[in-house]
Amino acid sequence: MNRTPPEATPPAPIAPTAREGRPRWFLWVALVLLLVAAQALLLTLTLHYRSSRAQQEVEAGVLASAEELRKLLGADLRRVLGLPDRNAAPERWRDRAHALLVDRPELLRVERRDASFAVTNALDTPVQSPLFARLPRAELQLETELACRAAERRGEPSYSHSYFVPRAEGGGIEVIDLCVAERFGDRLVGFVTATYGLSGLLDQLSIAAPPPGLDLSMLEPDGTMLAHSRQRFGAGVFRASRLIDLPGAAMQLQLNSPATRPSLVPDLVMTVVVGLSLTLFGVVVLLARDVRRRARAESELAESLAFRKAMEDSLVTGLRARDRQGNTTYVNPAFCAMVGFSAEELLAAAQPPYWPDELAPDYRRRQEERLSGSGAQAREAFETTFMRHNGERFPAMVFESALRDASGAHAGWMSAIVDLSPQRRVEEVARQQQDRLQATARLATIGEMASLLSHELNQPLSAIAAYATGTLNVMDAHAPGATLDAELWDSLHVAARQIAQQSERAGRVIKSVHDFVRRRESAREAVAVGELIEAILPLVRLQARKSDTAIELDLEPGLRKVVCDRAMVEQVLLNLTRNGIQAMQGTPRDHGNADGITGAGNDRRRVLVLRARASTAQWVLLSVLDSGPGVEADVARRLFTPFFTTRSEGMGLGLSVCRTIVEQHGGALDFENVREADGSIRGVEFRFTLPAERSGAASAARKAADAAAATSAAQT
Repeated sequence: MNRTPPEATPPAPIAPTAREGRPRWFLWVALVLLLVAAQALLLTLTLHYRSSRAQQEVEAGVLASAEELRKLLGADLRRVLGLPDRNAAPERWRDRAHALLVDRPELLRVERRDASFAVTNALDTPVQSPLFARLPRAELQLETELACRAAERRGEPSYSHSYFVPRAEGGGIEVIDLCVAERFGDRLVGFVTATYGLSGLLDQLSIAAPPPGLDLSMLEPDGTMLAHSRQRFGAGVFRASRLIDLPGAAMQLQLNSPATRPSLVPDLVMTVVVGLSLTLFGVVVLLARDVRRRARAESELAESLAFRKAMEDSLVTGLRARDRQGNTTYVNPAFCAMVGFSAEELLAAAQPPYWPDELAPDYRRRQEERLSGSGAQAREAFETTFMRHNGERFPAMVFESALRDASGAHAGWMSAIVDLSPQRRVEEVARQQQDRLQATARLATIGEMASLLSHELNQPLSAIAAYATGTLNVMDAHAPGATLDAELWDSLHVAARQIAQQSERAGRVIKSVHDFVRRRESAREAVAVGELIEAILPLVRLQARKSDTAIELDLEPGLRKVVCDRAMVEQVLLNLTRNGIQAMQGTPRDHGNADGITGAGNDRRRVLVLRARASTAQWVLLSVLDSGPGVEADVARRLFTPFFTTRSEGMGLGLSVCRTIVEQHGGALDFENVREADGSIRGVEFRFTLPAERSGAASAARKAADAAAATSAAQT
């Protein structure tokens, strides 16, 4: 065995490092704290156990007292109900009532009253002074009367609320009344009332129910003291209440124990000994659990961070976080792909590079206003314009809300950004398709109008040719320079006037069709309903004359103007009238005037009615009624379906386009078969609504709102 020589210097001890000493110091502190906490906990639990036992005794006592009180009141009620009825002699009733008052000390007075609540017989307890000696009974019977009225309504005995009665010898007493309604058959003949003294009730209750030494008292439901036992020993530490719910009234029964809080000294030694032995074992268990919980928490945190990162990376909605200075602190990959900048560029830029140059001052001013405000604004959504890396501008919807840290303090703003470019493209394609659909429907209408136009122009042109030929024949029959007699001159004058009239007639027909074809989409305006109908009436007359149909106008006087796109609504009216005239093809009718317009009183079978009424204060109802065969049930289900038609030459777009136009104005288009009194169909009515023009301030406000919306749309 090697030994160190005496002259050799022993090696210096290795000083513990700070990392080795810190865990030991921490464990000792934790051990002491745990010991103190365990001792305090054991002591607290012991005191709590003793306090709970005392409180449970008080609660059991108040439950027993409440049950005894209900039995006591039930026994008194049976005795009151056992009093003689009104058919018995008054002396017998007083004898029974006197016996009741002697046997039941808690009862102070018994009364008998008639149906008008007047006292017919009354008796006070013989063991005390009369209850109403200081104040007459008539001044203290409001609560009694309310209880009797309740007993009359419910058909069962009822108790009054407590009230205070001054005594002749000084002081007073809280009492309640029991009222029983007496009936003879279904008729009310009177009442019997019994007055309880609450202090007497407590005296009787203290004899039987609660454990000795406990203070018993009665309180209002709100805690106001009504009565208490004669000897108060309660310390106010352990007490319990029970709500006594009586028919018509309620009160609390409270029990107060004279016991004080448990003393600390008797349990301290036992607590220390038991606590030390349990705590030493608990420290080891807690240390082992702490290590396992720390490892599990770190693993769960790593998984949570990875899951959140994967979730944010998979979103198609852009996410952006900014601090309270306006600097971008976080962006997700979807936002980077949306604007075309990398996350490093967005986080390092002093000003967001996706702000368009022409809008950057406005965005900067808006951000400064946001930063100078309180900060924690409510959630808001707004539409704005951003710029991609290649300079392309695109609309975006921003949903922004306050961003808060772990302590709940405002730390910035969190935004969710949605690219609206695909939606705008879809809307534009839908609008173009709708425009093409309307143009197709208009061309189909014009094609049918062309055939009518040729038929209508044939008459004035034939007349013009005839009058021109006659004039030329007259002129050829006379030598140049010859003098014409007056009769021949008048004939030539009539022929020239007819040529002018027929030319004007042909021009009007051509102008009506020309105006309809040339009309383009315009802004909505306030238009009189009569003007809309007058605009299409020449074209309607063309087809009406061809099919020998009468046109009837039924416009309500004083109609307000409608706010609409005039060209579109005229197309709706023209399509509906054209369909109505075609539906009446082959239906016989009486002969009308030359223009085919009749009054409201003519009896015509082939007649088309254009009607306008004020539906409500905000809507005007326009209707087109024909006298055709109506719409069959199988056709009605598909009538507004695009490309569905019952005519071989039709395209099936008219009614579909009409409904689209009306719904774009906020109205509704529908139809209904019109029936006679016997149930037979005498035609069909197509009706639709248009918004009426607002008056005064409402109209000015709407115009201002429309102007603001147009300005906003232009800026966007």
